[in-house]
Amino acid sequence: MTDQIETAELHGQPVIKLQTPDGAVALISLFGAQVLSWTPAGGEDRLYLSPTAVFDGRTPIRGGVPVCFPQFAALGPLPKHGFARNRLWEVSTTRAGKDFALATLRLTDDAETRALWPHAFTIEMTVSIGGARLDMELEVENTGDTPFSFTAALHTYLKVREVEALRIEGLRGLEYIDSADGDTLKKETGVGVSIEDEVDRIYRGAPPTLLVREDHRAMGIHSEHFPDAVVWNPWVDKSAQLADLPADGFRRMLCVEAAAVREPIELAAGADWWGRQSLIAM
Repeated sequence: MTDQIETAELHGQPVIKLQTPDGAVALISLFGAQVLSWTPAGGEDRLYLSPTAVFDGRTPIRGGVPVCFPQFAALGPLPKHGFARNRLWEVSTTRAGKDFALATLRLTDDAETRALWPHAFTIEMTVSIGGARLDMELEVENTGDTPFSFTAALHTYLKVREVEALRIEGLRGLEYIDSADGDTLKKETGVGVSIEDEVDRIYRGAPPTLLVREDHRAMGIHSEHFPDAVVWNPWVDKSAQLADLPADGFRRMLCVEAAAVREPIELAAGADWWGRQSLIAM
């Protein structure tokens, strides 16, 4: 490790701390390869981490950027959001320069994963920070001799000042599945999406760039090779059902997720796939 990349602990769990000379900082949990915190240079933390999140090395951590693989949500036979977020990853690469710091974490199949999902794989999560930018890339390789399919997402929890005061731009005209309304198919007609109730939507064919605009700041969200975008906020009733989220936690968070959900990704033996999500603080 270097003075820009170091090992540390958060609530007793191992993390990698990235920092750049310009003051950008990120914390990545080895449990789940999950970015827990990201502070752009000269700014404040822009990821929401629940103050009641559980850090026991077994329970999914509420907040940051959980990695959903090889299943999104409960859309399949596996545990919700798959198993990658519940596994301990290893650090495979770290690099740093005058304007960036980067770490790659890796997870491979073992007896426990094969008992749930009988496939050989290697997945890597690469996190890079610098200036006002956070880049996250998920790469999946089929290391077996038979094809497999999967769904995936970077379940990004943005930290917001007041969820009712923001709007999401770039989704107008898209069809979406409204999971908060019985998985009905709808079309987005508004110029900007506002959060005024529970929102749980999977947008198909999302544009590469979205904007979350608040009163005095914004967040640009750029994705590559993720064809869908998920927007989620649990609102009052669902928040009350989540023991690891404060009753008012929904007001301070908004999930905008780069995802591949509507059509599973098919990987032939020996093939690989990657998808990226970049956050740019404004």
